[in-house]
Order: sequence, then structure tokens, then C-alpha cells
Amino acid sequence: MTKIIQISDPHIVIKGELAYGQVDTCTALKKCVDKIKRILPEIGPIDMIIVTGDLTDFGKKEEYSLFREIVEEVGIPYRAIPGNHDNKLTMQKAFADKDWMPINGPINWELDFYDLKLIALDTSITGMAHGNLESISLDFLRASLSTANGRPVLVATHHPPIITGLEKMDIQNLRDSAGLKEILSAHTGELKLICGHVHRNIVGQFGNKLCQIAPGVSHAVTMDLRIDAPNCLTKEPGSFLLHEIRDGILSHQILVDNYDGPFMFYPDSK
Repeated sequence: MTKIIQISDPHIVIKGELAYGQVDTCTALKKCVDKIKRILPEIGPIDMIIVTGDLTDFGKKEEYSLFREIVEEVGIPYRAIPGNHDNKLTMQKAFADKDWMPINGPINWELDFYDLKLIALDTSITGMAHGNLESISLDFLRASLSTANGRPVLVATHHPPIITGLEKMDIQNLRDSAGLKEILSAHTGELKLICGHVHRNIVGQFGNKLCQIAPGVSHAVTMDLRIDAPNCLTKEPGSFLLHEIRDGILSHQILVDNYDGPFMFYPDSK
């Protein structure tokens, strides 16, 4: 039974700095790694960690080095795709030793498990906040789906193609997504689209497939559905997702912070 952890939007900055002058993203990612290590006996074994974009805040070499230093402490294989805060060329150099990282072009990759296929697509556009999929990426998706062979499929992107009601984030979502919708909807097997970017756990429909946006590991986009609401962050508890194969794809949200428990519901019962 394959189990995939999805971490999204860590926004790592240079050691000693705060993202947006507010958030200690390095400490948050370290807490996430520590939480995974602590609960691994209860939730594991974990086959793969996928990071769905915005690994760094400014796409600097030093930020990628720090990201790797923190994430590799967990000792679980991981892969990543870029977000709008990443620098694709710097990211490719930072992970040049990884066999999943292409030398050039979009950072697309696929991974086959016996009961699951994982496909990751690069939606980043250099210098832009919104996302798009190049024709080469759509072709990659078609080819990858053709080899699913009846297995459930997770397709990962950074930018979500659905409207969330968070206006400032919706402006920055995946543009021109009709091609993606057509390809995913035409796939006859079980398929779930998993995304990042919005820093909130949001589930919606995209064509005839389910789309789930992952929460941020360190902070959230403020829950404000008013028109013309300012683009703000809130220091809500960070969390990550666990996707596993049971009767199809099942997804859990796990908080980064630790809380008291577990406690027996009825300690005196036998």
C-alpha cells in the first residue's frame, strides 16, 4: 500500500531571516521533518515525499542548500516541482545530482509504484506569479497517463486550476487550463490532482476529477473571501498531507505542531 507525503510551500529563506518579515520558515520545515520522524511508526512506511512548489522564497542557491539540509534529515526519498517563488535554473543546478531532475526544460517527472502512478508537472513561468503548462508538459502528461495500466494516479502541480474565492490567489492560479482538464477528464481510471500555492487545504472539482490543494507547512493565506480583500498571510498551524492507497486514493491532513494525546476515549472500559 503506497504512501506519499505532500509538503507544500515551505518558502525557505536564508538562515536567520524571516519570510515576509514575519515567518520563520526554516524552523517550520524542521518541525515538519521532526513530526514526520516522530509519527513514522504510526503512519509509515512512507514511500516518497513530494514537495509541490515554492521550496524557497527567492530562488537563491543558499535557500535551496538550506532546504536540502533540512528535508534530507528525514531520510525518506523526495522529489519536487517548482513554484512561482522558485528559480527554475537555480533549482535544476541545486538538484543536479538527483536522477529525477531534468537538465533543462520543464521540471516534469513520473514515478511508478505497483499500486499507484505519480506524475508531476512544472507550471512555473519565469518572472510570473501565475502558472501555465507548456505543450511539452501536456504531451508528457498524455504519455505518462497511457502507462498507468489501471492503477490510481496522482497528478501534482504547484498552481491549482480551480477558483477558490481567495481573489488575490485566484488571479495567480493556473491559466489556460482547458487542455489539462480535457486530458484528465478523458482518463478513465481513478485520478486525483494535487496542488500547492494557496497554503490552505481546499478540495474542489476539476472537470470530472477531484482537485485538492495542500495547506502550507509554515503559514496560511488569510481566509478572506471578500472582493478586493488584501493579499495577507495568517500564522495558522502548518500542516501537510498524507496520500495513501486503500480503497482508492485516501488523503489525510497532519498538523506540524504537536498536541497532547493520544488519550483513551473511555479509559475505564475494557
